[in-house]
Amino acid sequence: MAKEFNVPPVIFPSAAAGSSSIPAVPHHRRNPTPSFTPNPNLPFMSFDIGGSGSGPASSSSSSFTSPNINSSGAAFFDDEPPLLEELGINTRQIWSKTTSILNPFRQNPSLHSDADLSGPFLLLAALGLFQLLAGKLHFGIILGWVTVCSLFIYLVFNMLAGRHGNLDLYRCFSLVGYCMLPLVLLSALSLFLPRGGLAMFGLAAVFVLWSTRVCTRLLVEIAAGGDEHRGLIAYACWLIYALFSLLILF
Repeated sequence: MAKEFNVPPVIFPSAAAGSSSIPAVPHHRRNPTPSFTPNPNLPFMSFDIGGSGSGPASSSSSSFTSPNINSSGAAFFDDEPPLLEELGINTRQIWSKTTSILNPFRQNPSLHSDADLSGPFLLLAALGLFQLLAGKLHFGIILGWVTVCSLFIYLVFNMLAGRHGNLDLYRCFSLVGYCMLPLVLLSALSLFLPRGGLAMFGLAAVFVLWSTRVCTRLLVEIAAGGDEHRGLIAYACWLIYALFSLLILF
């Protein structure tokens, strides 16, 4: 027979009794946070570009205008200059200077008053390429010799001109490099002529005189103080281009 247990009844306190037995927690009312008010002494700028407001905020946002963007999200670059012009390479000027060297009896010194190194670098690269086709790797030798020769011409010219000389080193590099054009042509012709023949030596002498005459005239016409020492300047230029002709011949 099962044993019975006497379980006391569970009495839940009512709401009224609970409120009397449990102490009430005081409720603190929070004051609302005041909205942000800008300081009138500090300048305020609005960066809402897409907004169409009026007043000082919209006028200040107009300074942060974005470029014109089409429907696909790509910007218009029609007004941008070409890349060569941004790099300072003027192809028309290089072509005009190069063609002016082709006439040994008539040059335009005003074309070479604005010096650059883009044209000389292209001519020296072409000279090294023709030498490479002939089986000679002379790129480093050509650049090194041109640097030393330009310094040599710069020192000789300024010592002869004295205080009146105004030849700068940058312009000297440009003139010596552009006047290498006849030797570049000689290097190209040497690929089709027998090496060590009389014809090759005769052409080398003609092209060396061609480069010497052009370089001497441009140096005297562009830089001041070289008229009285034209012969000595021509001799210095002849030494330079004769050295490069020996590099081509041998």
